[in-house]
Amino acid sequence: MFSRFRQSRARRTGPREWRGLSGARAYAIGDVHGRLDLLERMVATIERDRRESSRARDYLILLGDLIDRGPDSRGVIEFLMRLPSDGLRPVFLMGNHEEMMLRVLGDEPESLSQWLTYGGYEFAQSYGVEVGRLAVLAPADAADMIRAAIPPSHFAFIEGFADSFTFGDYLFVHAGLRPGKRLDAQDTHDLRWIRDEFLNDESDHGCMVVHGHTISVEPEEKENRIGIDTGAYQTGILTAVRIEGARRRMIRIEECDP
Repeated sequence: MFSRFRQSRARRTGPREWRGLSGARAYAIGDVHGRLDLLERMVATIERDRRESSRARDYLILLGDLIDRGPDSRGVIEFLMRLPSDGLRPVFLMGNHEEMMLRVLGDEPESLSQWLTYGGYEFAQSYGVEVGRLAVLAPADAADMIRAAIPPSHFAFIEGFADSFTFGDYLFVHAGLRPGKRLDAQDTHDLRWIRDEFLNDESDHGCMVVHGHTISVEPEEKENRIGIDTGAYQTGILTAVRIEGARRRMIRIEECDP
């Protein structure tokens, strides 16, 4: 998936024009974290934009961390599983929170307390689990209790998430890349978890990286990356970026909007 890009460690001497896939349009949404209310409004806004714009091959890219922290992880998953197939092609990327949930409810129940602290309680509660009981159960039993409350189709949906998506000169990942490493040799752990080594690096990755994972007050548009995690679960602000040809713009949904 990465083979068409060539990474360079040199800093650019001037701005570079990044272009999306010819004849197509992409809408990428940052970390949702259980905020179904904001996601529904964002998708409705995107649908209005599609109706008002020239027709194109349209992609809807979710950058991962759909679950945990916010109040309605289950509702988010069910909403996305029911997205209509009217020409909008959905792409779902695996975030570190999806990875952690699958691991804990799979073969790593010993990590349950860590996951619960970082949003797992809210996830479990959204599936009707009596979370007060989890503290008195052994980790494996608590994991079994949560797993039993989740429809198998939800597990299968999340397990099918991709690690990256290319769109012209743009590369979409959850967290970022390991600088200096060939793009076709990136480790999935970095794609889902990396922070400072990627965020502080100014080198040319051979593509414009669009990512979530790290919260910023406003979208961060750098010369080599665009961060669009505006902390929906705590700020009430969900951000997306619209890319068509050489043009891009941000779409912002706030919980206080009418």
